[in-house]
Amino acid sequence: MVGSGITLNLFEFQEEAVLKLLDMTTDSNEKQTIVMKAPTGSGKTIVLIDFVDEYLSKVNSNTAFIWLCPGKGDLEEQSRGKMQKFAPQRNTQNLFDALQNGFSPESTTFINWELVTKKGNTAIRDSERKNLFDCIADAHRSGLDFIIIIDEEHSNNTAKARTIIDAFAAKNIIRVSATAKQNKRYAFFEIDELDVIDEGLITKALYVNEGVENNVEIDDDYDYLLTLADEKRKAIAARYKSIGKNIRPLVLIQFPNGQPETIEAVEGKLKEMGYTYENGMVSKWMSGDKKDIPDNLTENDGIPVFLLMKQAISTGWDCPRAKILVKLREGMSEQFEIQTIGRIRRMPEACHYDDDLLDFCYVYTFDEKWKDGLFSSMDKAYETRRLFLKSKCKTFTLEKQIRDLDSQGIGEREVMEKIYNYFMKTYKLGADRKQNEEHLAAGGYSLDHEIIGRTLHGKYISMTPLLEGNAEYVTTRRRVDTHRYGMQLLHSMDMIKTAVGIPTNKVKTILERLFRKGRRSKQRKLLSLETADFYAFIINNARKLRDDFRAVTADIMEQPALALITPKTSEFHIPEQDFFKYDPGVKNEIEYLSNAYQEYTSGFATSLIRSMSEQLFEQYCETHDDIDWVYKNGDTGQQYFSIVYLDGLQKQWLFYADYIVMKKNGDVWIIETKGGESHGKDKNIDPQIANKFLAFKKYAIKHHLHWGFVRDKDNRLYINNTEFAIDMADEHWQPLEDVF
Repeated sequence: MVGSGITLNLFEFQEEAVLKLLDMTTDSNEKQTIVMKAPTGSGKTIVLIDFVDEYLSKVNSNTAFIWLCPGKGDLEEQSRGKMQKFAPQRNTQNLFDALQNGFSPESTTFINWELVTKKGNTAIRDSERKNLFDCIADAHRSGLDFIIIIDEEHSNNTAKARTIIDAFAAKNIIRVSATAKQNKRYAFFEIDELDVIDEGLITKALYVNEGVENNVEIDDDYDYLLTLADEKRKAIAARYKSIGKNIRPLVLIQFPNGQPETIEAVEGKLKEMGYTYENGMVSKWMSGDKKDIPDNLTENDGIPVFLLMKQAISTGWDCPRAKILVKLREGMSEQFEIQTIGRIRRMPEACHYDDDLLDFCYVYTFDEKWKDGLFSSMDKAYETRRLFLKSKCKTFTLEKQIRDLDSQGIGEREVMEKIYNYFMKTYKLGADRKQNEEHLAAGGYSLDHEIIGRTLHGKYISMTPLLEGNAEYVTTRRRVDTHRYGMQLLHSMDMIKTAVGIPTNKVKTILERLFRKGRRSKQRKLLSLETADFYAFIINNARKLRDDFRAVTADIMEQPALALITPKTSEFHIPEQDFFKYDPGVKNEIEYLSNAYQEYTSGFATSLIRSMSEQLFEQYCETHDDIDWVYKNGDTGQQYFSIVYLDGLQKQWLFYADYIVMKKNGDVWIIETKGGESHGKDKNIDPQIANKFLAFKKYAIKHHLHWGFVRDKDNRLYINNTEFAIDMADEHWQPLEDVF
């Protein structure tokens, strides 16, 4: 498509995308917000530039475009540079230009999100100079229309961001992302990934861990992965050369946000392989640390063949010669952004070579959690909306409890005793440690002498199989090196620590006394593992150990013990404004007049957001005339109502009851909803339910409040505020309408 002075040769699918945007922004019956899903490498920036030019030329020249970009990688300057190159006749500016000169017709203002949402920014602060909101107001008074483009819109979803978007009062909002999901509240269209592949713009397929065989023995992760990646890089380089192409394939090495020792170890491995900063073969691009970045890094014949990076360039960075990604892990829960895959999917000459080696891209990783991280950058199926408290609820107060952080719970020896007794009873252990190994194995524990991993493997034409869980895996095995796996052992113990709330060093001591040979408390020893086997046992069974330790904390603790450890208190007020998750796909939406917040509807209480018991309870309150108002409490945070309870180790924790209800007769009820029963099985997954019940009861009695635990069974609600019982057939569970 060719506009006024623009020199763009678009592919057919790009032209169709521009026409679709023009149709949707000129259709008075279309929704204000338009979501365009565009795979990385589809040329979405070019599509948007052409759309802006076409719109200003043929639809409405009295329009100012606002182009919002994520804060990583100077994407706003890259996008502005592309518009200056491909649409030089169009006026472009940045935020500082706008603050100085305001907004004008036929202009496009490129704004970095961080400049307007980061704490302490000056762009929206009141001062003698005009701030952003002043400039927007001036533009509105002049009759100027706005259209907002939100590039990589998944990257910023905060209250401040929404306030800024709302201030523009834009005619249209165009949200663009490689990972967007269809949302019934918005207009939606998608650039088909296969169309992009067919035009040769991106690789035909992604190959994950090519060459990694099932049950492979691995001595060193870094050495193994870097060797595979370099072998692949050399093969690709040789193939380019054989067909007369001067293209140097680039390997991206992505680090977790961990210790600098990880980077140093990789730098050492690369040096052993002959690649250094000094010979120009290695560059580093990280936040606050850019080393030896040549001007031609992104050119097809660029010198560096390895680029060390974190997340700083995962979004909006174009280097088509990048063909291989090595994703390193450190710890148990590193996240991986799907945009990072996009960095290696572009074809260096925007065409295929009919050669799988050149037409594929490659990922090498042993990060078992990386696929889970694909979802971290996906748009949520719900939105978040701000609601305001009704006037009649603003004067309501309650006393809330706060943990005494000086409280330590029971001593290490007692914790040890409880855990020991739990394992003895649960797994039927005894003095024979060989037999104990058999019983633990039967109970789901791994007694393997090696560290066992599970990693993704295979060829994927699109990201869909990965996202839908249809993926292949191989098992990896590593001989234990106590120096090399010391950090992973520590991460495993940290995971267990979160379940019991005691320091990592104490968790380490307990585990060693229970399972490691040569440590103290031989009379309390369950296994007698050599050091290497101990490492393997803890790392392989980290999640299993966490769950068992958590079960120990669920032992019922008589909450009157709280009298010995008095929690701190403060006055609770219902927040005058709050953000609630909202389901835009709700059908037959109705307003819940009983809710404490204005404009609260059934869209805030669907199965996407609320549990079955919560949904039924809110519906119940809405249909009963004796309810004055009902407040949905938050799950965590100082602004919400909380009660202190003790776990089985006498550690203090905060419990946030779900609802506060004011009846028209002045009675105040505090309600906690829990999973009920379905097909005779308990849906509750809260191991602390009994301890919370006892603390809740004690609090309600002290403050003369009505209270209860509410659960669902067969779409009917039941309440218990007398004696705790997990079995809903117990007499203490009564129909809600008989008590509440």
